[in-house]
Amino acid sequence: MKSKIHEYKKNKLQRISKKIILFSLFSIIFASCKDETKEKVKVATQAVAADFKQATDSVKVKAFKVIDTAKVKSKLKSAIEKGAEKVENGAKKLKESVKK
Repeated sequence: MKSKIHEYKKNKLQRISKKIILFSLFSIIFASCKDETKEKVKVATQAVAADFKQATDSVKVKAFKVIDTAKVKSKLKSAIEKGAEKVENGAKKLKESVKK
């Protein structure tokens, strides 16, 4: 009976020591990879920031084009209205001159 208890305690101690060794190894590996991981995160962050900046610049250019197009359309509409008014005024003057 004593040998079984003694063997059980010995096996338990071995399992605990294995867990401690594995935990230590994982800690060392994690600590050594930490700098590389930070660098990878930094590079990825810079890449995302560059993509975001490029996307915002693209949206900004498109927005300015839309605004410019709207301004041109507004100016064109205004010019057409003024031209139509002038044609109507000219037609009225021509009608009046024919009536006289």
